Amino acid sequence: MDLSTPLQYVKGVGPARASALESKGLSTVEDLLLYPPFRYEDRTNVKPIAQLAPGEMATVIAEVRSARLSAFRRRDLGLFEATFSDLSRGVLIVKWFHAAYLAEVLEPGQRVALYGKVEYDTYSGHLTMLHPEFEILAEEDEADAALHVGRVVPIYEAAGKISTRVFRRLIHFVLDKLAPPPDPLPASLRRRLRLPDLWTALRSLHFPPEQEDLRLLNAFRTPAQIRLIFEEFFWLQYGLAVKRSSARRQSGIAFQLTDRVREQIKRMLPFKPTAAQKRVLAEIAQDMARPHPMHRLLQGDVGSGKTLVAAEAAIIAIENGYQVAMLAPTEILAVQHYFYFKGLFQKLGYQVGLLTGSSGKRERSLMKKLLAEGHVHFAVGTHALLEEDVEFRHLGLAIIDEQHRFGVLQRLRFIRKGVHPDVLVMTATPIPRTLALTIYGDLDVSVIDELPPGRKPVITRHVSEDEIERVWSFLKREVQAGRQAYVVYPVIEESETQARKAAEKAFRHLSREVFPEFRVGLLHGRMAAEEKEGVMERFKRGEIQILVSTTVIEVGVDVPNATVMVIEQAERFGLAQLHQLRGRVGRGAEQSYCILVTGPLNDTSRERIRTLVESTDGFYIAEMDLKLRGPGEFFGTRQAGLPSLRVANILRDAELLELARREATAFLQSGPEEEQRRALEFLRTHWQRRYGLAQVG
Repeated sequence: MDLSTPLQYVKGVGPARASALESKGLSTVEDLLLYPPFRYEDRTNVKPIAQLAPGEMATVIAEVRSARLSAFRRRDLGLFEATFSDLSRGVLIVKWFHAAYLAEVLEPGQRVALYGKVEYDTYSGHLTMLHPEFEILAEEDEADAALHVGRVVPIYEAAGKISTRVFRRLIHFVLDKLAPPPDPLPASLRRRLRLPDLWTALRSLHFPPEQEDLRLLNAFRTPAQIRLIFEEFFWLQYGLAVKRSSARRQSGIAFQLTDRVREQIKRMLPFKPTAAQKRVLAEIAQDMARPHPMHRLLQGDVGSGKTLVAAEAAIIAIENGYQVAMLAPTEILAVQHYFYFKGLFQKLGYQVGLLTGSSGKRERSLMKKLLAEGHVHFAVGTHALLEEDVEFRHLGLAIIDEQHRFGVLQRLRFIRKGVHPDVLVMTATPIPRTLALTIYGDLDVSVIDELPPGRKPVITRHVSEDEIERVWSFLKREVQAGRQAYVVYPVIEESETQARKAAEKAFRHLSREVFPEFRVGLLHGRMAAEEKEGVMERFKRGEIQILVSTTVIEVGVDVPNATVMVIEQAERFGLAQLHQLRGRVGRGAEQSYCILVTGPLNDTSRERIRTLVESTDGFYIAEMDLKLRGPGEFFGTRQAGLPSLRVANILRDAELLELARREATAFLQSGPEEEQRRALEFLRTHWQRRYGLAQVG
């Protein structure tokens, strides 16, 4: 047996259990050993029942004397009661509420290990435990009962029918039979940071030594846990550093920053750029002038002017004789970008083209011909741009908007439309530093951290749905003063149709009964592209005063005269989405308002709403979103390129991630040659499987 042995061939696993383990991403011995407990329990206090004292946490090994669903309480409480006794002749009454299923599990005669808090039950006069952890000990378990009681015990998340007890036995068996594997972490690094070796760390992760502090164990801060967390981050950061370094060595286009380029940028600019926009453009221009491909992430809060910076970068490429392509995640956003860039570039004489899934057959084939012949200078499109037969004459700059909506392979396919083009990735979803280091660690980062001058922070208010009449009165006053407003309804993933119906129903109600004197428009995701664009154009021109919409207006819509955003059922939106929607107002000089209308709230949605009312800082909001939802849900999709981490947790272990990044960069630059060679070899064989990311090196 070694680390690569498939679990199916480990004694006690077999095909059925192997399949359950596979569902957790565990297919080899190495996977199993890197499956950490999610907490630890101190079961060292093993006592006979007769010696138990009320108020203490204790472990008891006893036999079930009787077990039944209680007939004395309301049935729906599902109160399950069992009486236990042991050789000390003590009696312990144990109760579980909402646990009718235990009638199929516990029966008289079984030996059970119980762990919980001891109480005194005045009603029966006996000692009792409420909801203790329990494990049934079969006859053959007597020998290995020491794994489950009398020590600090690891608790694992179950996999199908594989319980925490089965995990403990399997891992103990593997650790017993396996020869100590070679340690992949560079020895020089291990010595300097005083980290334990891999074998010691793995054994201590699962079966901590007696003297280990339980608080440190549950905080994942023992030397063994720190070593494994650091190692996971180190290889991730080292792989990203190798990618960064090889990208910088690749030959690319050295764009010339001529006087004509500067002149064209000045001609195009609709207003004086902010200091942050100037700084970011300088970083991008320096990158583009180098003879290596640019790989840069442009982050900026809603309304900060990222698209204008992208337009400036596009001018550099176009004036050097190259084409620019911009990939957008949705059709409505692609169409909005198309009209925006067309307006900006018209006076410069650049041809702007659009290619989306709903482009007609003739339109598509004409656009493909113009792209291949180089007549289109700036192409905007959705996934349609990625199709095999879409070719560019000279693609020099690839811009990806809202990068996290695209998979790794889609991005690669896009970049390969040119020969090592420069790549500019944009996102209006502010990404906390820890996430940026794990997802975008191979990109240089630029941040636009100020809004254009004259903009006032949006005032955000929270009201319950029974106060909606007050909201409509306020909205009416704003529209009477010559302003415009949005009323947004949630799209729940599974039911775009229901959201459309809700929006249509609201549209009828608002246009006929609430605001019959105003011009009310409707926008939803099921409309044809031209129809959507027509509605948006009428709203921009002021012909529509109140726009009832689903979330299709989340990004890219810019109507400076819109000052009110009413979000119905705001509790059904994520924090980032609410912040994006709020960013549709506050784009002019007038004070703007965002009103969050909610039904009853649970604790999480109350925290979300509170965060939004208190702050307009996108990065703070993103940090809170990450805390409330966790990394896996932050983007909503696995394809976001979020690496699969096993022991490490980017929220809990942010400082270890920073340390790993520094160490990985330093090791790549000056680590011992032989250690570097071995590290690269390890990376090539483990990177993709370990992190689910594209291959390095």
